[in-house]
Amino acid sequence: MERFLEKPCDPKSFSPLTLAFIGDCVFELFVREKLVCDGNCPVHTLHQRSVKCVCCTAQAADCAVLVPLLTEEETAVMRRGRNSHTNHVPRNASVANYHAATGLECLFGYLYLQGKMDRLRILFQALVDAGSQS
Repeated sequence: MERFLEKPCDPKSFSPLTLAFIGDCVFELFVREKLVCDGNCPVHTLHQRSVKCVCCTAQAADCAVLVPLLTEEETAVMRRGRNSHTNHVPRNASVANYHAATGLECLFGYLYLQGKMDRLRILFQALVDAGSQS
C-alpha cells in the first residue's frame, strides 16, 4: 500500500487529532482488507466484524499489544495522540479507552503520512498474531 496522493506533507506538523483522523481510516482499511481476504461472506457480517475490531475498546487493547514493539519516536507519537484533548467521547466507551484508541489512530496516521507502509504492515500483523484482529 502506498499513499494515494503524492503531495508531500510533514506529519510532524499536524495535530494529534489530525493524525488520528487519517489514522482511523488507515487502520480500518487494514481491518477490512484482512476480513475480506479471510473469506467471502455477507457484507453485513463483514460490517459487524469490522465494527468489533475498530471500536475504541478493541483499539485500546491493541495499544497494549503494540507498546513493547514501538520505537521511541512511535511511542512519543502514540502518547501525543493519547494525551490530546477531545471534546467528544462516545457514550459506549470509557474516556481511558477512547484516549488509547486515539493514540493508536494517531500512530497509524503518522506512519501512513510518512510512507512507512512496511512498518504499518508489521504492526498490524503483530495484532493479527496476538489474536486481537480475528
